[in-house]
Amino acid sequence: MNSIQGFGVGLRTEHYTVFETEAQTRVDWLEILSENYMVPGGAPLWHLDRIRRDFPMVMHGVSLNIGGTDPLNLDYLRDLKQLAQRVEPGWVSDHLCWTGVNGLNMHDLLPVPYTQAALAHVSERIQRVQDFLGRRLVIENPSTYVAFAADEMPEWEFIAEMLGRADCELLLDVNNVYVSSVNHGFDPQTYINALPAQRVRQIHLAGHEVQDGYLIDTHDHPVCEAVWQLYGHTLQHCGAVPTMIERDDNIPALGELLDELDHARQIHTEVLIAEEIAA
Repeated sequence: MNSIQGFGVGLRTEHYTVFETEAQTRVDWLEILSENYMVPGGAPLWHLDRIRRDFPMVMHGVSLNIGGTDPLNLDYLRDLKQLAQRVEPGWVSDHLCWTGVNGLNMHDLLPVPYTQAALAHVSERIQRVQDFLGRRLVIENPSTYVAFAADEMPEWEFIAEMLGRADCELLLDVNNVYVSSVNHGFDPQTYINALPAQRVRQIHLAGHEVQDGYLIDTHDHPVCEAVWQLYGHTLQHCGAVPTMIERDDNIPALGELLDELDHARQIHTEVLIAEEIAA
């Protein structure tokens, strides 16, 4: 089901009980964290099935380890495919990163070097996962804090080439672009402009915080004004793309997130109207 459009939020346990009420008319779709529901039964799946009756969903994972050197985890992929058959998501996404080595999951999204060798490695693994799942993957751009001395290209060139080689799609996290642009000193609009717009399947908006002079992608604050502005520029480049607010810590009442979602709608409308007038 790839007909998902509009504006969504991440489904969090804190909001399970309110999705029959205030969210009904203000949320178009929900994003679930895949690993939370790759379980044999219990309360998470009960809530998932109940809420899924009313809301389209997409699946977002954190453990695919697409940039890792361990063999792809077939048990994980079988569970992921089984969950996708249950949820019938609009798409399945994960991150451009590695998450562990020698069977150890470090529970972090670790950066890959932007080299030709890494590009070939990641693209081949994405293709294999897509063949196994029988669907395209949607890969999210990272937030990074250090660069590899071995890097052979900027991140945006790596991602654009990966999308073409693997024939996958992009989950464009606008906050991640902004965070990395400040940490590394590049122009975030240059990054956005270099991406193939037709490959952008979804947009994430989130908050961050400052620690020791770096921006850290914490997902525990509201979206800041600079990211809202970059979102507007992203819409000018990509057009209408399904957009969601991502909040993973310091989670507020759902109404506060829905107010942010309404602000995204407003920017979306203003940008597209301006584009129509200019045309």
